Amino acid sequence: MAKKKKDNYIIQSVSHAIDILEAFKGSTDEMGVTELSKALELPKNNVFRLLATLESRGFIQQNQQTNCYRLGIKIFELGEVFRSRMGLLRQAHEVLKDVEVHCNESVYLAILQEGMVVYVDLVETTHSVRIVPRLGVRVPPYCTAVGKVMLAYKSVDEVEQLLSKTPLTPLTENTIVDKNVFMEHLKQVAGQGYAVDNEELEKEVKCVGTPVRDYTRRVVAGICISGPIQRMPQERIENELIPLLKRAAVDISTRLGFFE
Repeated sequence: MAKKKKDNYIIQSVSHAIDILEAFKGSTDEMGVTELSKALELPKNNVFRLLATLESRGFIQQNQQTNCYRLGIKIFELGEVFRSRMGLLRQAHEVLKDVEVHCNESVYLAILQEGMVVYVDLVETTHSVRIVPRLGVRVPPYCTAVGKVMLAYKSVDEVEQLLSKTPLTPLTENTIVDKNVFMEHLKQVAGQGYAVDNEELEKEVKCVGTPVRDYTRRVVAGICISGPIQRMPQERIENELIPLLKRAAVDISTRLGFFE
């Protein structure tokens, strides 16, 4: 019944566009308009317009020598996103649990999505005093430990573009709001391989985060330990939590195919 209802909302043009993409699942690398028209039983004019739309978005490319069409780079990019994200969650969870066992603080896995930090996995502390779980919550990257470690390995242009959409707004008195100071801070983060949220997102909460890389060497996520300031003195952060997180980040990265 539910399926029947959803079928009523199907947009035929979108469905046909997906048919075109799926036509390349076989052994054929390239196909022409006529070939696609016959295979999908669609008028040539419709196929041409669908191809033009898909080409404009990078999902289809035209071979200028043969005038035939093939899958575009966007398909590869989306596939890589799916592969890395699903692999990331699967590979990271056991490591997060191990980190929590060693420090008994809440441990998060986060990604950058549309310029915001999204916490995608969590292993909570057993302490009765704990930080409110942020799973699924979107927060600005400039005031979080995982956000800063993910930004630190991006180009200056990428960071500036992100900040133009998510300006440095004070959330506490410790939030870095000067752009030049923040850019220098990111250089420091990249150099040391970790970032600290020193009550920059929430008062009386500290976090320390490290970057996670995949087999392409790109930073694809961040992991962090979060806790109340009473349990996060600087000495503990430096001597216990940073080494613990760095080892965990290397473990997850290695599972994703990254090697030094």
